[in-house]
Amino acid sequence: MEKINIIIDDKQVAVEPGTTVLHAARLIGIKIPTLCYMKLDDLNFENKPGGCRICVVEIEGRRNLAPACKTECTAGMKVKTNTIRVINSRRTVLELILSNHPAECLICAKSGDCELQSLAHKLGIREIHYQGEKSKFKGDKSPSIIREMEKCVMCRRCETACNEVQTVGVLSAINRGFNSVVAPAFEMDFDKTTCTYCGQCVAVCPTGALTERDLTWRVIEALVNPEKTVVVQTAPAVRAALGEAFGMEPGTLVTGKMTAALRKLGFNYVFDTDFAADLTIMEEGTEILDRLSKFLKGDKDVKLPILTSCCPGWVNFLEHNFPELKDVPSTAKSPQQMFGAIAKSYFADKLGIKREDMIVVSVMPCLAKKYESMRPEFSVNGDPDVNISISTRELAQLIRNANIDFNSLPDEDFDSPLGASTGAAVIFGTTGGVIEAAVRSAYELFTKKQLPKLDFEELRGLEGIRQATIDFDGTPINIGIAHGLGNARKLLDDLKAGKCSFHAIEIMACPGGCIGGGGQPYHHGNVEILRKRQSALYIEDKNKPLRKSHENPFIVQLYDEFLGKPLEHKAHELLHTHYFDKKKKIIIE
Repeated sequence: MEKINIIIDDKQVAVEPGTTVLHAARLIGIKIPTLCYMKLDDLNFENKPGGCRICVVEIEGRRNLAPACKTECTAGMKVKTNTIRVINSRRTVLELILSNHPAECLICAKSGDCELQSLAHKLGIREIHYQGEKSKFKGDKSPSIIREMEKCVMCRRCETACNEVQTVGVLSAINRGFNSVVAPAFEMDFDKTTCTYCGQCVAVCPTGALTERDLTWRVIEALVNPEKTVVVQTAPAVRAALGEAFGMEPGTLVTGKMTAALRKLGFNYVFDTDFAADLTIMEEGTEILDRLSKFLKGDKDVKLPILTSCCPGWVNFLEHNFPELKDVPSTAKSPQQMFGAIAKSYFADKLGIKREDMIVVSVMPCLAKKYESMRPEFSVNGDPDVNISISTRELAQLIRNANIDFNSLPDEDFDSPLGASTGAAVIFGTTGGVIEAAVRSAYELFTKKQLPKLDFEELRGLEGIRQATIDFDGTPINIGIAHGLGNARKLLDDLKAGKCSFHAIEIMACPGGCIGGGGQPYHHGNVEILRKRQSALYIEDKNKPLRKSHENPFIVQLYDEFLGKPLEHKAHELLHTHYFDKKKKIIIE
């Protein structure tokens, strides 16, 4: 279609019909402030309720100011974004929002990362001219997420993330007028709903209304307890994002500095969850091959496609929404939980200590990991396999609190033996990475031949749903990939309807996979940041001397000394789990 010309602040720009004034302004470098608006182009995410009115502009010929995020350009339109009338309107709206907002920035978890705070600074708000009653709402502290709804500004970003992107349907606008707020139905606590704890609501919230449950003080208490041996494991996606919290470019790999910082914090052993990711491939990959072999021999009862089980947000989603499929996913635990089980058995035995005298801390990009670590099936006699799970953001906070100069730290290596890993384990942190890692090992174990290539480009990318066929030396293996729970729902609906011909499906709850997890440094809608994090993981994979999980010598040693063979009794007891029917039936009494 032919482009149309408009003028914004005396600058001419040609745009496609249907383009909003906000987008047209961005094309020529004019920044119009927003609060409720957010867009992630490649991840099919757009939130534009037009409710906050921070982005208003003046349009020649119109009597009222117009919201830039909702107003489409028309030929010859003349727009002013910085008139006194516009600035005054934005300041008035912001003051009204702040008049009903808690003034506790000094102790707010989002301080320094709060978009409302930044906007107030940018517009020069130094006093509130409007005083009156403040809203009061019930708080909620779930295993993973804290809600303080007095801080909600009704931007409804979380509602879009929960309902449209993730299709979980827990959050919506409730009540009317002054008492309006975004919350679960009947203001239920999250743990009484179908919340998956994926944390995408936290990731998009512009204020402190939604934050992770901070467990850093529990970590500090463990570190200063002389009777405990404190072990830490770090997920692959953390190393590709942690540097952002210290001013580094997105996608900067900080594996060595992160390891050094964890030692300075006082952990007795610094290990890598990637070790357990390699272990996961041994168990999950063997399970895939076992089911596949039975299927190829004509077994009609075998459960295919097999679904990956590494992501606790996705597992929660399955248990709440598709419990009839609970026998389809791999029974392999997530790498976090496999690591905890091995650390508190195999490694504790090597150290000669009781499992209850070992504290396992995990650093994860994911808020659902907090909930996962608390699931009762992942404990022995009440002692959890993973005692504390903290987010990437919480680790950054611990490092700052300890006054560690992160940027100047020398690179250090993980401890042995639970710190050794292959490149296959590193790519667990991005969408497509788990299944690519599985393919690398499954191909060689299935065909008894060496892989002709290690990089499966057809499994990579950021498209929400992807599919590929991998040739296992004459046997075609059909693979499906979905990231974001909305895309997972589409794939599972097709599976239930018999429309899928996949042998294996990888699902990750968060857009982009773990790199876009709810516990990562806030990317504020910038998809390019996710691309850079993803690229960083592929770089670390390519630079590893070993890139196939079954070639990790410490994994081989673990099986020889302790586990036996994949799927055998000891491995099954420690490394596998089962799933539950958690379909909620809301009863109004």
